[in-house]
Amino acid sequence: MLNLRFERDEILKWLGEPDPKMLAQLFAAANKVRAETVGDQVHLRALIEISNHCVRQCGYCGLRAGNLALYRYRMNSAEIIDCARQAVAMGYGTVVLQSGEDPGITAPRMADLVRRIKSETPLAVTLSLGERDAEDLVAWRKAGADRYLLRFETSDRQLFNHIHPPSPLHPDRLSDRVGILKQLRALGYEIGSGIMIGIPGQSLASIADDILLFREMDLDMIGVGPYIPHPATPLGKDGVKPDLPADQQATAEEILVCKVIALSRLACPEANIPSTTALATINPINGRELGLQSGANVVMPNLTPAPYRALYEIYPNKACIHETGEACNRCLAGRIVALGREIGVGPGGRRSS
Repeated sequence: MLNLRFERDEILKWLGEPDPKMLAQLFAAANKVRAETVGDQVHLRALIEISNHCVRQCGYCGLRAGNLALYRYRMNSAEIIDCARQAVAMGYGTVVLQSGEDPGITAPRMADLVRRIKSETPLAVTLSLGERDAEDLVAWRKAGADRYLLRFETSDRQLFNHIHPPSPLHPDRLSDRVGILKQLRALGYEIGSGIMIGIPGQSLASIADDILLFREMDLDMIGVGPYIPHPATPLGKDGVKPDLPADQQATAEEILVCKVIALSRLACPEANIPSTTALATINPINGRELGLQSGANVVMPNLTPAPYRALYEIYPNKACIHETGEACNRCLAGRIVALGREIGVGPGGRRSS
């Protein structure tokens, strides 16, 4: 069993480790910790992409306001409730309501929707709606929301600013996602965050700092996936930050993503960690399995209605984009059982020691 002290140099060594035998030890250690702390259950979180409107101009994301070629939608409450009921019928314990940063999703409307889901279903409710004002976060927690996902994407402030211009709603305010996550925790939410792997200008040293921040924040949920820019974005077109030598650039390859998943599991043993759709997108054959075998314990089947799913185009060619919710459920269940793991039951919140 590896005995990681979680010093920066040690994490950096593992991130750069090329030896498959050594990496097998890392993945085995992460899997052992996963089994001991969160068990063999893989929890399925029903993802509903409720709106692709976004006011932000993030340099890599297809939902950015500047992408005028994208047809915009916003699901109504009846459609969202129908998806939640479908999640219950499929045995899921959590619904994840995700959108761009959309002011059209007002705080009262979302609070009412959360109350309805909590009163009409047994589901836990996770929100992933971007950077919202404190008053909105308070209202949604009072309405019954259980969890909030907000990736800080990178702990490198300069790199974050390079890919995330300020919100036009608050042009004089720098984003402080770590600060928002702390507010969320104080309100009683389970908090989730994470990073992209392979951002232009991102080094392995930067990723080591990200993992240390996961540990410092004691995150309840950690999402790690490869960087996949949309071609209709500035970074999708030219993409390279010139001040980082090519030999120091982190790559958006599955092996590095799996290393970060494993190190995240060892850093935060009790966290819920998904094997992401983005990982399955760069490796449709067994990307999800590799994530689960590296320490992950969650997958997120997409229940967004077919007319909208293809329009939630953060990046192109997402895995399973044309599958129905039922087909996705059958496929994921089969993959999980084939690994010798179990389908999770119930809301699957953080297990605290």
